[in-house]
Amino acid sequence: MAICAIFKLLMPIQFSQRFFSKKANQTMWVWATVNKFLLTLFNNIEWEVTGNETLNKESWYLLLCNHISWTDIVILSSLFKDSMPMTKFFVKKQMLFVPFVGLACWALDMPFMRRYTREYLLKHPEKRIEDMKSTRKACQKFKQVPTTIVNYVEGSRVTPLKQQLTDSPYQHLLRPKAGGIAYTLTAMGEQFDNIVDVTLAYPKNRKTPFKDLLMGKMKKIVVTVNIIEVTSEIQGDYFNDNEYKQQFQQWLGALWQQKDKVLNDIYKQHK
Repeated sequence: MAICAIFKLLMPIQFSQRFFSKKANQTMWVWATVNKFLLTLFNNIEWEVTGNETLNKESWYLLLCNHISWTDIVILSSLFKDSMPMTKFFVKKQMLFVPFVGLACWALDMPFMRRYTREYLLKHPEKRIEDMKSTRKACQKFKQVPTTIVNYVEGSRVTPLKQQLTDSPYQHLLRPKAGGIAYTLTAMGEQFDNIVDVTLAYPKNRKTPFKDLLMGKMKKIVVTVNIIEVTSEIQGDYFNDNEYKQQFQQWLGALWQQKDKVLNDIYKQHK
């Protein structure tokens, strides 16, 4: 993927950009396939996947998921590599300067975003408009080829300490952040065929899933998929329409409440 990025830099014409973007996506598919092989080879994993029967590779999806561990990215890309377009992430701007990783993300046309604090945006509201423009520009590339955009709505991996510090009302989740999804829906909401709500759990490896995965100790992975239609209820001007903003936050809160219940049922079953 880094090699594809170098050729994209050297040949900045539209045909070459599309060609090497396609090659980078194919390389990512190979990466996900190798990961799936290694997962199967070194771990005796019992998979429990439900609700993914109607997914296809010719559609555009916005994928929402709870965030437990670094393992999540490997699992999502490996599991859905043949049933939906390769997953793309909104990446922090700083990642661009990480050796190899930044180049790979750029080759895959992943949008690089600046992350501002709420306090900073209150003092500099013009930055929010700039961020929206950069999001729209980045999403233009996604309109050419079927794409799955992944959003970890909590913004961070869940831990008991983070739950306590953020006063989370959920038993197994952090508070969802509505702004990122609103950005994406505003930029290309009409393009998405569906929202794919994924609930991910490692019920027998809850404490250290990534370490257990690397050591061949991962025992079970539960993935519950909920397909949601993109309706007018969840599309609107989040940043200028207060009524819609409250409505959207209520919708997302209800979705997260249901996700928390699903996780609670999974963990009770495997206690």
